[in-house]
Amino acid sequence: MKKILFSAVLFFFFTAAHSQSLFTYGKYSVTSKEFLKAFDKNNSLIPGATRKAAMKEYLEVYIRSKLKIREAYARRYDTLPSIVSETQNLRLQIVDNYMTDPQALDKLAKEAFKRSQKDIHAAHIFIAFANDMAAADKKKDEAIKRLSAGEDFMKVAADLSDDPSAKSNKGDLGYITVFTLPYFLENIIYTTPAGKHSIAFRSKSGYHIFKNLGERPAIGKLKIQQILFAYPPGSGENERAAVKRRADSVYQLAVAGAEFSTLAMSYSNDYVSAMAGGNVQAFGIGQFEPEFEKIAFSLKKDNDMSMPFSTSHGYHIIKRTGTEPVVKDSNNKENMTRLKALVNQLDRTSASQKNLVEKVKKQAGFKSFPYKADVLKAYTDSIVTNSRLGIGSQQDKNAPLFKIGDSTFRIPDWIGYVQVFRINSQGHVKSQDELMEEFVQANVMQYYRENLEKYNADFRNQMTEFKDGNLFFEIMQRDIWNKAQTDEAGLKKYYESNQLKYNWKPSADAVIFYCNNETTATDLFNKIKEKPEGWQTTITLFEEQVSADSSRTELENISNKNKIAFKEGMVTTPLINPNDKSASFAWVIKLHNTTSPRSYEEAKGLVITDYQNMLDEKWIAQLKKKYPVVINQKVFQTLK
Repeated sequence: MKKILFSAVLFFFFTAAHSQSLFTYGKYSVTSKEFLKAFDKNNSLIPGATRKAAMKEYLEVYIRSKLKIREAYARRYDTLPSIVSETQNLRLQIVDNYMTDPQALDKLAKEAFKRSQKDIHAAHIFIAFANDMAAADKKKDEAIKRLSAGEDFMKVAADLSDDPSAKSNKGDLGYITVFTLPYFLENIIYTTPAGKHSIAFRSKSGYHIFKNLGERPAIGKLKIQQILFAYPPGSGENERAAVKRRADSVYQLAVAGAEFSTLAMSYSNDYVSAMAGGNVQAFGIGQFEPEFEKIAFSLKKDNDMSMPFSTSHGYHIIKRTGTEPVVKDSNNKENMTRLKALVNQLDRTSASQKNLVEKVKKQAGFKSFPYKADVLKAYTDSIVTNSRLGIGSQQDKNAPLFKIGDSTFRIPDWIGYVQVFRINSQGHVKSQDELMEEFVQANVMQYYRENLEKYNADFRNQMTEFKDGNLFFEIMQRDIWNKAQTDEAGLKKYYESNQLKYNWKPSADAVIFYCNNETTATDLFNKIKEKPEGWQTTITLFEEQVSADSSRTELENISNKNKIAFKEGMVTTPLINPNDKSASFAWVIKLHNTTSPRSYEEAKGLVITDYQNMLDEKWIAQLKKKYPVVINQKVFQTLK
């Protein structure tokens, strides 16, 4: 008990430390969690430096950026058309990536992982609605009655199921696993105990009753090669017998040692796998006919080969080439990422979206208004089909139907939606209940899209980070960079006041060559060494693989791999960058071995940098007066 209490206290202080304010600037504050997130994303540890030392150095940089961004907001730069436009463009690019509920996605991925650990042998009775609901209900009730009385599921399936294959397979689906069937059917099977049958579930096409015939640990995926001898369309017994004889003769060739891939390319009627030497993409259970999977998964080891066997497609010979076992570690990030991707692509996302709709409705204060369904239906039908109003005349033509956030949706909104979406993909008219559910869901999701920053922290953070980055650039451009670039009088005055800073160290007039890779550098080096004065023509031979800079450069900045004394006319050996494998070398034209003053033009690049730094320091001092900074040292010391 004491250990539990101690752990709880530690957790409390750790959590509190990460949620406490690390520093304030004016009336604004930054938590340690916010700072650590920025530090971990943007800071690289210098070799030999401690994390704490790196944090201390980065803290000042971070504070300065916060001050400048806050000042940009104070000046309302966030309302500038360019900032607004760029922010809106990013939003349009990324918003669809966030139109799911992360918690629901995680839950579905964990559910998929759990289901992936076992296979279920399932049987199925399907009762189609066709055009006679009463007959379907009667047949469904008969099936449930017979099953409840203990009659064999397979016999009931053979007698009553409208699945055409049930007459031969008696409803036996073989083994299934996660993602084998549509999600709502998978849910029925995985929630039905072994040895039991489900209640009758209704879909758009009919009733479904399943039985869990048994379970086993998941067997994963199989890799095989196959040769298919397909039945000709409409073939009879004689033609199928001929197909079997051809399969038997090729099997004998394989047994005698003929290369399986060569046989597949020569004889297989599965032209896709034949082109790959008979190789079939790794598959799990529930993807092919039960008989095919039964034979395939019965092969005990790699290189085992089956005898010819038949399915509805023809005769097959298969050879096992490998397996992909099921991932059993729920902490395997790669597998969980794969499951999330599958969950996000398949039909179960509709379940996730329904959960999200309900979540948003609660958070946004969804309110529905009462209406008479029969009156609304009559009114709606009269508008969209130009029929008589009847009781639809009682409908208030501007009545509210529901409200979400500050938006109220009324009868005209409903009519507009129905006119566009009343026909489904099969060309049938949707029911009013179905249309109303879609209408509500569409508008709730549109509200969520338009107000995503309120509900999704990751999206909000990404948008804020982008906008703040643009604001930082904008205010730096206006207050520092443009001034330093264009204030010629200020630059010259700064140069004259600090002229001693701008002396040339020992230097040289040189051409420095930058190459994309070592091979290019070696080739160029040999050509330049042979005729250095023709360097401008020579580099054109290498197009975009080479660039060159001709200027006076201090000797310490010239590539000199062998550290030999510089001489006029020398070409230095290429120096390879170990990070990106690029290379550089130089042709030394004239040496300047003594220190000498740089002219203003020679020093201008350095002067601009120093002038920018001076302007920045003065500005930071002003900002710290406007937004006084107070660092909570106690909180800083707790950071790790």
